[in-house]
Amino acid sequence: MHRRSLLAGAAALPVASLLRPRRSAAAAAISDGVVKIGVLDDMSGVFADQQGMGDYIAARMAAEDFGGHVLGAPIEVVQADLQNKVDVGLAIARDWIDTKQVDAIFGLGNSAVALAVQDLCKQRQRIDVPIAAGTTELTGKQCSPYGIHWTYDNYSAAKGPATTLVKQGQKKWFFITSDFAFGHSLEDNATAILKGLGATVVGHILVPLGETDYSAALLAASSSGAQAVGIAAGGADFINIAKQMGEFGLIKRGVVPAALNCSLTNIHSLGLPAAQGMIFSQPYYWDHDEPSRAFAARFAKQWKNRPPTAFQASTWGAVTHYLKAIQAAGTDAAGPVMEQMRAIPINDFMTKNGKLCGSTGRWSARCSCCVPSNRRSRTANGTCWRLPRSFPARTRSAR
Repeated sequence: MHRRSLLAGAAALPVASLLRPRRSAAAAAISDGVVKIGVLDDMSGVFADQQGMGDYIAARMAAEDFGGHVLGAPIEVVQADLQNKVDVGLAIARDWIDTKQVDAIFGLGNSAVALAVQDLCKQRQRIDVPIAAGTTELTGKQCSPYGIHWTYDNYSAAKGPATTLVKQGQKKWFFITSDFAFGHSLEDNATAILKGLGATVVGHILVPLGETDYSAALLAASSSGAQAVGIAAGGADFINIAKQMGEFGLIKRGVVPAALNCSLTNIHSLGLPAAQGMIFSQPYYWDHDEPSRAFAARFAKQWKNRPPTAFQASTWGAVTHYLKAIQAAGTDAAGPVMEQMRAIPINDFMTKNGKLCGSTGRWSARCSCCVPSNRRSRTANGTCWRLPRSFPARTRSAR
């Protein structure tokens, strides 16, 4: 007789625990008799809408879809808020690993936190899978044999819009950049792409994470003579910069907002009038095909009646792939599981026969350039996008 229970932990740690009364003999290969997955994300800050609890819901769905057990052991999913602070995220990860027996950490939706946690996981020989963190250093100078950067990074995010806008004639750029690891990496990657296309960067300005008044930055951008403003920021920061570009008249004067890191929820928040003509890249769109729509419908029933972002959909795929690797390895030990994660093809509703890069632990999906459309979609919460073109996320070697 099987039973399922959702365990609500105190404070910030609700737990999805899928349990059966008796432990099978196969569970002996599982440390502590349970596979425990942690989702460590921004649950309350500027990135919460596009990752956050939606990532946790997707991870819980993946565990349920896998049957709630792997190798006879129950799968448990926990979550916590990293608060966009390195010390907070690192303390949670350390506690999870050292005292809570968490086997793998997913999400890590802040680049600075992701780098710190990946280093900790490397020391402790635990698997970490950053999904919403963008910095390319995760698979560059600070790569780990136990780390996998899943679906996207700042190179793949910047490539589509930068390439498209330069081809349209926007060759003079100014950057407004979040002053932490994610923003620096996004600007660096976009700048390298632009220079390769013959474009120039006429200036940049750094802004604090969570800033709300961008008047000084936009004044500098306006006086620079730039044709495009590269928004090297995410979440609510991206939304505020894009909105204030319109309010300060830059868009009317022909200055284009370059959406270097944009999500479905960002477009909803901006609204179709403000988002018209904005070009951005995405590895997943909920209305792309029938499998994508089917997952989105299931997800929407569990989270705010809206389709998943690319980060949230990717969390389902990453957790599912991890569980498949445990099944194939016959253990949840990090080394054998990582070998299987590299060996097993990635197949789900958004990926067909994908493979991890063996040397860096990177998985970058094929991305599509997207443009918000005036046509209303199938649901009130699902803005339609036109998909002008798609491109491989990677055409360069790892750093």
